[in-house]
Amino acid sequence: MEEFRKEYLGSGVTAFVSKSHGFGTDAVLLADFAAPSKRAVCCDLGSGCGIIPLLWCKKETGKITAVEIQPLGAQQIKTAIEYNSLSERLTAVNADLKELKGVVPFGCFDVVTMNPPYKASGAGIESRSGSDKIARHETMCRLSDICEAARKLLNFGGRLCMCIRPERLAELICEMHAAGIEPKRMKLVSKCPGKAPWLVLVEGRRGGKVGMTVEPELFVHGADGGYSDEMKHIYGDYLLENRGENT
Repeated sequence: MEEFRKEYLGSGVTAFVSKSHGFGTDAVLLADFAAPSKRAVCCDLGSGCGIIPLLWCKKETGKITAVEIQPLGAQQIKTAIEYNSLSERLTAVNADLKELKGVVPFGCFDVVTMNPPYKASGAGIESRSGSDKIARHETMCRLSDICEAARKLLNFGGRLCMCIRPERLAELICEMHAAGIEPKRMKLVSKCPGKAPWLVLVEGRRGGKVGMTVEPELFVHGADGGYSDEMKHIYGDYLLENRGENT
């Protein structure tokens, strides 16, 4: 088994990362974009090392379920649950999101998230690593599978929050519509002012009415090359602990 490395997230919460299952800026942004309320019951699909649920655990939330198909990733989440004494708040499930019946309760979640594989099946050069291939390419699930799983998991009015590359935004919106999840909120993310967006954050509501709000664009870096004020706020004490205030 690969070695796990501790990654302190701030506020008394530590993640366990490995060569196969780490996390990036997109996951941090998605966790913040979803922003569950204090009593929200949440499910993170394709959870990897569990970074999104662990970031939520820095604040008060309801029960959280992390679903991860790869055994190593699921074990990293379970290790973090034990290390952080989070067993009453967070549950890790090693399962395929297409086969959750009888594994995770349907129709009871307020928020479902997923940081999906960004490349469609057959698009681009596939990663050699098995874990990277699953994370980056649609080898195990498609956008339609994710939206259908969310439809089953969410209560009426529940939210599906995802991040996607801009070139696949239209496809995601179509799949949300097909699953009865109405796109309601969108936010573009750019590396810095003047650069084209590299990421889109999208929220849909199960059974929602037509109408979408487009929020102001988020810039990861400011004109000085350091993190923007909004990004510093999102990173919070994790940035101060690990990256330096002026990174």
